[in-house]
Amino acid sequence: MAEVKYVSAAPDPPPSYGTAAHQSEPPHSKPLVVVRPTLPLELPFLAAIRDKRIILASASPRRRQLLAQIGLTNIEIIPSSLPEDFPKSLSSFEYVLQTATQKALTVYATEIDNPTRGEPALVLAADTVVVSNQGQLLGKPHSEAEHILMLKSLRNTSIHKVYTAVVAMAPLQSARDPGYAIESTVEETSVRFGKDISDEMIMAYVRTREGADKAGGYGIQGIGAILVDRIDGSFDNVVGLPLRATLALIEKVLSQDDDEQEDELAALENE
Repeated sequence: MAEVKYVSAAPDPPPSYGTAAHQSEPPHSKPLVVVRPTLPLELPFLAAIRDKRIILASASPRRRQLLAQIGLTNIEIIPSSLPEDFPKSLSSFEYVLQTATQKALTVYATEIDNPTRGEPALVLAADTVVVSNQGQLLGKPHSEAEHILMLKSLRNTSIHKVYTAVVAMAPLQSARDPGYAIESTVEETSVRFGKDISDEMIMAYVRTREGADKAGGYGIQGIGAILVDRIDGSFDNVVGLPLRATLALIEKVLSQDDDEQEDELAALENE
């Protein structure tokens, strides 16, 4: 029997304007609510790069949305083209860190001498893995049957782990080899599914196709939240980018150029 490819179901078409107008309430039946946009974080190190070239070495729309929450909206999306094929015999920590580091180094090397756009002020890369209670790395499900089994296994075991590695790179103005600063971090979050989640609910969730393109087969930021009983650790780490850790990483990698310049000035003064 030929294997059926697991693809996301097409969304329902939006209602026509005529239908929407027919279903809408009479004008002025409710008070108009004005939503004020949130102002960006005014942190010096973010302000210094906000108008410069920032690259996210990931195609994940969730990571881009999370960065937009802290005011980094003008971001180029340049995913790494190299395969993510490190051996599964690595520890979860090493696997996710090496994958994110490879993404950052590959994209940085490609873009540092870009003749049109110039060098980037910052390159960010991240990788997320879900690890079962037995230590198995869980990727994206390849079929509906695998998706169902994956979620049932996560429900039936006590706790699973989510690891996200984040790598930040920035060019140095000094001549110090290798010419860039690089910093990394790995965050861990424990996730427990509800023991009372029924097979029927798992089937219903699988058929939404929300988790079809996600490691572990679910998205905690969406409908997949109905599967989760509790977490221990960062919520946005499970989504794909721990924001607090990422902010600290950006500040650390950008400060290295300032530290280099201070050391050079001190050396000149001592000559």
